Amino acid sequence: MTKRLPFLFSFIASLLASSLAADEQDWPHVGGAAGGGHFTRHTQINRNNLDDLEVAWVHRSGDFRDGGNFKDGNNYPEEPLQTALQVTPILFNDALYYCTPFNRVFALDPESGKELWSFDPKVNLDEYAVPRCRGVSAWTSSKLKPEQACHKRIIAPIVDARVIALDALTGKPCDDFGNNGEINLREGLGDHPNYEYLLTSPPAIAGDLAIVGSAVTDNMTTTVPGGVVRAYDLNSGELVWFWDPVAPNTKPALTEEGQLYQRATTNVWSIMSFDPELNLVYLPTGNTSPDYFGGLRNGSDYYSSSVVALHAENGEVAWHFQTVHHDIWDYDVPSQPTLYDVTMGGKNVKALAQTTKMGYIFLLNRETGEPLFPVEERPVPQGAVPGDFTSPTQPFPTKTPTLLDTNFGPEDVWGLTPWDKNACRKRLASVRSEGLFTPPAIGGSLHFPSAVGGQNWGGPSVDMDRNVLVVNTLHMASLVELIPREQCEQAAIDRKNDPLASKFASIEPSEGTPYCNLRWVGFFSPLELPCSPPPWGTIAGIDLSTGELLWQVPLGTTRDLAPFPVWFIEGAPNTGGPMSTASGLTFIAATTDFFLRAFDTMTGEELWRARLPTGGHATPMSYQTKSGKQYVVIAAGGHYSFGTPPGDHIMAFALKED
Repeated sequence: MTKRLPFLFSFIASLLASSLAADEQDWPHVGGAAGGGHFTRHTQINRNNLDDLEVAWVHRSGDFRDGGNFKDGNNYPEEPLQTALQVTPILFNDALYYCTPFNRVFALDPESGKELWSFDPKVNLDEYAVPRCRGVSAWTSSKLKPEQACHKRIIAPIVDARVIALDALTGKPCDDFGNNGEINLREGLGDHPNYEYLLTSPPAIAGDLAIVGSAVTDNMTTTVPGGVVRAYDLNSGELVWFWDPVAPNTKPALTEEGQLYQRATTNVWSIMSFDPELNLVYLPTGNTSPDYFGGLRNGSDYYSSSVVALHAENGEVAWHFQTVHHDIWDYDVPSQPTLYDVTMGGKNVKALAQTTKMGYIFLLNRETGEPLFPVEERPVPQGAVPGDFTSPTQPFPTKTPTLLDTNFGPEDVWGLTPWDKNACRKRLASVRSEGLFTPPAIGGSLHFPSAVGGQNWGGPSVDMDRNVLVVNTLHMASLVELIPREQCEQAAIDRKNDPLASKFASIEPSEGTPYCNLRWVGFFSPLELPCSPPPWGTIAGIDLSTGELLWQVPLGTTRDLAPFPVWFIEGAPNTGGPMSTASGLTFIAATTDFFLRAFDTMTGEELWRARLPTGGHATPMSYQTKSGKQYVVIAAGGHYSFGTPPGDHIMAFALKED
């Protein structure tokens, strides 16, 4: 919906200027480019000199919290968990910028890692179980002169639902933006606890607009704040337009005075993309709350678990493609829609790749939303709990392969010992398990893959010269049990008395529905190892011209996950993403073993690895400084869900000096 049409006249003129400014930078966006891809054209680091790659510098903010993890029996979101450093820095205005889990923003010298300035938004961290920040955005003013303050700005998303504009040179708030440099996104949402509405990903920059989504705490209530997407004028902080994700020709059913946006609609918690030529913004939408019971949505999931393209000047929908119908598995679209161009049938096609938690990759025409290869609607398991329903079919790509086998039966159960394996089989026999899209059930159901993925927010990299998409995948199952409301209190007691459940499962209230739910972070044996067979993590390359799988290999090992000598299992749990270079290398950390690795983009051969101080559950980036030296940077800070220790290391690698 448009709020201020006169903005349109200055908006289009600013598109060209902003896109040209971005092209002058090495890595001005978290995804590398405005359309993602995590790709650098620098080739100084190549397979012939990888052995000379070493740590050049490390920056430590001190911003981490060892609040425990699921293995300590914490019950998210009620208890503080350890921080997760998921950030990808950006290079802008000859400086490196990043945000910490505490939401402090740092500017670093890209050659030395020396701190240039820092800004503290003073977040009340006690209100957030898992504070995080995946990155900041950058923008150059189309109105201010280069010598003026705030001509170049860093746009910081703050977990407490603020957006702050900072002078890129000094780190001071820009007074002409909103209220003393910040805007408050809680306006128009209605009353709610602060922890229900968060910002964790950077805004998309489209000309002079900052386009902002939100993260909503799932499975708390049916009245969580809505997932409205809003566009703000970066010169002033004024609201230009908003998109309320309700079905077409439907008016929001507002319930409170001062509320502007419908509650409990699908949100956009991950990273958006922008195509300045088409003037389209691409949104990866989450699934409508609560995750596992959709009987009360009343059509509010029309745009759920979809890629939605909006016209940047007014927020109107150009097209949308739904990856999961009536999503009751928490299979929301988790990663940035990745934009690329490809030649098909002798014609250049503007394309988009979307990775999913199911392990499927949808390749779409980004002008129209039409699949580049056929997508079939196939029958899926039926029979939801009373009060809910299932879609009779779900969309399946027919050309691009699934990157994990979702047919998980008793014969597939894995265990380190016969006793362990038998315990897994017994547990599997007690729950509903009918393959992908098995509905959540009373008594429990197996979800393979889990709601963590498949693929998650790290997204893919794309070698734009070789037309190869590289993506990492998690191969693990989880258990979800819907519990009738009158039994929820007892279920909470039972969870605390169960040694395995108290470590790996949490009770989520889903208030307003007939059920609460018990969600496991994984399907684990009594030895606390996955019951699904290894590899538990892989990395793969796909030919974007044909949609065919080029290679897929295990990613990581059980080192740092299991005690010695159980380090021999290949394929570790992982979250984060890859980064590819024009020299044919793909760098990735992501795993529960503490390594940054380099692979051959065309073959999947592991060529190099370097030890990190903890898990690098983030996505690397790369740049070349004025001195001519290329750097690869990764954040290593651990992750509460994967049991890797918390840390605060921003690590830069470069070739040894001659």
